[in-house]
Amino acid sequence: MIIHYKNKRLEQVLIGVNILAAAIVTASFVALFGFDKPLAAASVLYAVQTALLVVFIAEKIIRLLNAASKAEFWRANWFEAPLLLALGIAVLGAGRWFGGPALAEAAAVRHFAVGIYLVLQVVVKVCRTVVNLAASGRNPTQVLIASFLVLIISGAGLLMLPRSSATENVSFVDALFTATSATCVTGLIVKDTGSDFSLMGQLIILSLIQLGGLGIVVFGAVFALLLGQALSLSESVAMQDLLSARTLGRIGNMIAFIFVGTIFIEAVGAVSIFWMWDDVPGKVTNIQQQWFVSIFHSISAFCNAGFSLFSDSFVSYNKSWAVYAVICPLIIMGGLGFGVLYDLSNIAVDRVKRFFKRRFNRRHSFSMETPKRMRLQTKIVLSVSASLIILGTLAILLFGRYADAGASAQNPGILGALFQSITARTAGFNTIDISTLSEPGRFILMLLMFVGGSPGSTAGGIKTVTLAVIIMTVFAALRKRQEVEMFKRSIRIVVVGRAITVTLLFVAVLFTATLALSITEANRFAMSDIAFEASSALGTVGLTTGITPFLTTAGKLIIIAVMLIGRLGPLTLLAALTFNLKPVRYNYPGEAIIVG
Repeated sequence: MIIHYKNKRLEQVLIGVNILAAAIVTASFVALFGFDKPLAAASVLYAVQTALLVVFIAEKIIRLLNAASKAEFWRANWFEAPLLLALGIAVLGAGRWFGGPALAEAAAVRHFAVGIYLVLQVVVKVCRTVVNLAASGRNPTQVLIASFLVLIISGAGLLMLPRSSATENVSFVDALFTATSATCVTGLIVKDTGSDFSLMGQLIILSLIQLGGLGIVVFGAVFALLLGQALSLSESVAMQDLLSARTLGRIGNMIAFIFVGTIFIEAVGAVSIFWMWDDVPGKVTNIQQQWFVSIFHSISAFCNAGFSLFSDSFVSYNKSWAVYAVICPLIIMGGLGFGVLYDLSNIAVDRVKRFFKRRFNRRHSFSMETPKRMRLQTKIVLSVSASLIILGTLAILLFGRYADAGASAQNPGILGALFQSITARTAGFNTIDISTLSEPGRFILMLLMFVGGSPGSTAGGIKTVTLAVIIMTVFAALRKRQEVEMFKRSIRIVVVGRAITVTLLFVAVLFTATLALSITEANRFAMSDIAFEASSALGTVGLTTGITPFLTTAGKLIIIAVMLIGRLGPLTLLAALTFNLKPVRYNYPGEAIIVG
């Protein structure tokens, strides 16, 4: 929603003041909490934050007076009044209703309330800026790439702070690697998440996973919707391009569904695995840590990140029912794609409505609309995902018995094979030691990592729909059919071309990365380990044979680049480079050639 202001120059000045104030807010929190001791006196930093609070309130008053329509301003900023009311109650009630009567406790409550208000203001302003940039007419894919790069660099800077580390400070390369892996929801690590990072560092990693998994541009649109800003046409077009949604009218509903559905699924997952940690005594020591571990792994599983607070991932919990009954469904739902989940939820709601209409309102039984049918995209995703899980499990069971490593190879068993078949589709958790898996078993995992999840999901890879289109293209050629068909529907030739392009680009990146790593890590690791590492990074999976922490600096930088390419997708990067290219208005004469 665009607010019109009477004085344009004054609005430009306020934008500059907002940017400067947001930067100072961030710097004040870093100086206050990022180091073992605050960089300045705490009283000075709290005074700076109080001054910034006054600046933000004054900015709102000036904008209200400068707005051409006061009603328009209040509709866009309806949340400001209750937010200021809550702040006022917290500040005035400190020492009376909140905290103890002591001056120090009352001051702590006031500082906490002011800090929460400032953080919310900065988050709102950043999200609005992201949405405005995405809808500014510029290439939305370039905005997405820039958002990821800013998020990664900011995350790396935060992870380098002394308070983020539990032991020694993290180097820039290791911090950049961890931030990239978290933002790209990969899960490859050079530092142990549970032991090398403090609670602050783990919270930073968790925030990067959540933001990277859902996409920071989508997050910006979600907050814009929550703040009452209806998406303009250009904003809706930007969101449509990023979410691959079919119609503009569904964009707002889709974004709201993503936010609410994600929070709901992750909350249910966290509650469901709360008691799982009791299966291995000593891993989790108190109830606060138990809740944090549950929330962390629930978010990591649904976002297909693969980050774990345990150095052996879920190897110690390979006998726990929750790993297979909760973690696996979280991974699968995160990899299906929000479009598929949205379609399934609409169908389920429609079925429930029809049931109650038939049961309690019989006169409408013969006048009801046609029941909603499953979209072609949903049918393809569900069928291919189920096939890959089943075939992957059988293949790992079969080929896991044959090993070049002899007696050192590990037979994963049925549950282990099932879990690895699911997690190899970009989740990155493991219940068995990957380094002890047979060479054929690792190759099966590489194939699954290459395919990945589904479009519009938190997963990587070429995607399940791409695989289906390529297989059916081959099938159509063998049957001498001119059109590619699936579930009695024809697939457009442009979709076939896009599927082939994505696959070839992925193959090119995989071979290039493997070649580059074989040079930087020459005579240090086996070629199979290097290829597995490159596949895991490109598929944003996170499985490893154990070589990640021992890569050279050049090798780590290569993996960083590959993880970013795998998260954004080669086609996204190509689209960013070729945006606004005008199509030619002529065709050359055709001539027959022989292939195959």
